Amino acid sequence: MVRARFGSDAMAAVAEGRRVAAALRSGVDGPGAGSAARRLRRLLEADAVGLSGLNGETAWSGRPSDPATTTDLVERVLRTDARVGHGRRLVALPLHARDELVGALVVEGRVATVAAREAAILVGEALDLARLEASSDVAELAELRALRAEISPHFVYNSLTAIASFVESDPERARELMLEFAAYTRHSLARHGDYTTVAGEFEAIEAYLALARAVLGDRLRVLVRIAPEILPVALPYLALQPLVENAVQHGVELTGAGGLVQVSGEAEGSECVISVEDDGPGMDPRYAADILAGRGKPGSLGLANVDRRLRTVFGPGYGLVIETAEGAGTKVVLRVPRFQPGVIAE
Repeated sequence: MVRARFGSDAMAAVAEGRRVAAALRSGVDGPGAGSAARRLRRLLEADAVGLSGLNGETAWSGRPSDPATTTDLVERVLRTDARVGHGRRLVALPLHARDELVGALVVEGRVATVAAREAAILVGEALDLARLEASSDVAELAELRALRAEISPHFVYNSLTAIASFVESDPERARELMLEFAAYTRHSLARHGDYTTVAGEFEAIEAYLALARAVLGDRLRVLVRIAPEILPVALPYLALQPLVENAVQHGVELTGAGGLVQVSGEAEGSECVISVEDDGPGMDPRYAADILAGRGKPGSLGLANVDRRLRTVFGPGYGLVIETAEGAGTKVVLRVPRFQPGVIAE
């Protein structure tokens, strides 16, 4: 942080710098600019600090002694992309994010030039981080939308056909299945927050399995064993449902004789481990690796998508593992921490 001013209290300066970065998540002309200016003013022990975006509007902490002069300095910085000063107590510096001019920092008071420069660097790094996080959020949302778009039209058609077959012969069964279909599509397609719980994901899985049983009949057998202590664990939406759909579609539906899908979950220390296993045809382990790397054939129901989102949220030590061999079925293991700061189900 601003070493010229805060060498004696470096930890406090670092903590305050993080708060500045948090305040600037929406950019230098966002709603947090005023808060960032106040924190910078305290760090620099300045009389006044202003943050300006490219539109020239400045968020101030403290009152500038000569507003007309400070406005002129900001305009000159935005025009020339260079530091300008007025006397020994007023300086304006350009702010850059990814080497692009995004605004100006104005400092008034008895502040060392090197401290003002480091403050401008701090703001630039905060803006870099904000842009990176925004890009990551957009990419994650795009991946989730892509996963939702992978709902099989074939499954939807077969589900509706099965429901229609019970309309006259068993109206109550048809009604129950229509409710399951509504629950399934609502979870898969509706707009959600970032996270759900294991229990919330299993509500959609149960709806899916009810429909799958209506379509496949006795060809589909299911065994579910989930330890109660992992039901509150938070995880991204559509982290489990695609694993079960993949097992039914590729492990049971494609075989004439049908098969068994087993879902089990338990706590292993500080981790939550859930496995989805089928006794279907299996696959070459090298192809399973290609699937997780995103090189599989279309229709794998987004296992690579799920794996990327889990690793993004929880870190590279978590995600999916596929255990399989030709003729030996397929087992997909999901591993996440039971508790993760910032990961809260809505």
